[in-house]
Amino acid sequence: MTTSFDMMSASFGYFTINGEHPTSLYRVPQSLTPSCCNGGCLCLDHIQKLNRILQGRSLCFHEVDAASIPVGLRRLHVLQCGNKGGDGWESGTETYKEKGFLYACIPAVAWEAGKPLVIEEVEVAPPQAMEVRLKILFTSLCHTDVYFWEAKGQTPVFPRIFGHEAGGCGSILSSSIVVESVGEGVTDLAPGDHVLPVFTGECKECAHCKSEESNMCDLLRINTDRGVMISDGQSRFSINGKPIYHFVGTSTFSEYTVLHSGCVAKINPLAPLDKVCVLSCGISTGLGATLNVAKPPKGSTVAIFGLGAVGLAVSPVSHAFSFLHFACFFHHSSGWIVFMAAEGARIAGASRIIGVDLNPKRFEEAKKFGCTEFVNPSDHDKPVQEVLAEMTNGGVDRSVECTGNGWGVAVLVGVPHKDAVFKTHPMNLLNERTLKGTFFGNYKPRSDLPAVVEKYMNKELEVEKFITHEVPFSEINKAFDYMLEGASLRCIIRMDG
Repeated sequence: MTTSFDMMSASFGYFTINGEHPTSLYRVPQSLTPSCCNGGCLCLDHIQKLNRILQGRSLCFHEVDAASIPVGLRRLHVLQCGNKGGDGWESGTETYKEKGFLYACIPAVAWEAGKPLVIEEVEVAPPQAMEVRLKILFTSLCHTDVYFWEAKGQTPVFPRIFGHEAGGCGSILSSSIVVESVGEGVTDLAPGDHVLPVFTGECKECAHCKSEESNMCDLLRINTDRGVMISDGQSRFSINGKPIYHFVGTSTFSEYTVLHSGCVAKINPLAPLDKVCVLSCGISTGLGATLNVAKPPKGSTVAIFGLGAVGLAVSPVSHAFSFLHFACFFHHSSGWIVFMAAEGARIAGASRIIGVDLNPKRFEEAKKFGCTEFVNPSDHDKPVQEVLAEMTNGGVDRSVECTGNGWGVAVLVGVPHKDAVFKTHPMNLLNERTLKGTFFGNYKPRSDLPAVVEKYMNKELEVEKFITHEVPFSEINKAFDYMLEGASLRCIIRMDG
């Protein structure tokens, strides 16, 4: 059994587990082991000390020449000697207790738009004030990652580390390391906490955070153009001193990442992070678009555009209302958000959930999320809104990215193309139609996401049916292939592989 901590590079091998010889569990290069440890293995005493180091405590257990240790192995050695008089650790890496130290880890770097991600060693700086450094154990691919990787978003920024749906789980040396270390001023998170990173944050101090109507934090709202940390305008990732840029403040396609603490939601430590990691974007976005924004009343009709995971997440909300009609309208930019939208509508009580997509293969998958009918626009010689109007006796009452009845509410969820525009006549609004938009389903990430996790823990919400594929981190580009082929809803990426 093997595990790769921050980065034991290929030339140094990996820690190995040997259950038959408990005094030689963690193997490191012979030249770098303490004198009391033989055969290139750490003794039990040093294993225990190493455990404490990995939980964020600074402890000297081995004096070595720091300059001779590759950055990826420094965490195995002196982290704080209490002596700055020539031990070598004050140059390049300050003491862990005071300012933390650099980690070398292996992310998947996007060097160019549309090119395969490259897995290579990158240095990850320690967290600054109000920041946290997370160890990522599981992440998943969202259509938004693909969209910006293809440079279809607002401002392409490369080289970059993508990823924004993630979580962690127990590691071999210590239990459940998710928060690895915290910066100055962080009081509500500690090393070892189970967390979900979120692309839009919650400072809890601004007018938006204090309002019950908005989750668009003045300080930490999503910014797809920014590739640096807000505190100092610098990236925490680098290769040979050159910056590798962040993505929406999360960058979870990496063994370690640094986020503002306001973009981290602490969750139930019993929640399986290989499952609930998908709640940090798509499922919550689609679910909240229905429950928090569209708010379909009993007896209403709902339409949702897009047969992806987010759209299907709308449908479960609807079945509680026997008269509610729900049309799920699927298209490529909504991705799986529409599946979650359909899931939300099912929970709310929709009796009719109409799926609309150009890909008929989506309908079979959509049935699992409550869709009862399907419309392929290419099968009709009239606009699809007219088809829906005929099917529902005049139109729908609630929709996600579609047109409904005169009193209808339309909710925009999917990330738009950078050149996308739409036009409407003012009379549409005067006729009591309402157009709304939402990021993250109007959930406040730190305040509300833990409750969404509890819905899963209480079996009120199924996430397993959204997870269609799983790949090791070394095969992360396969996840992109699955998404581009339309074959997956969510692909879990295991960071230990």
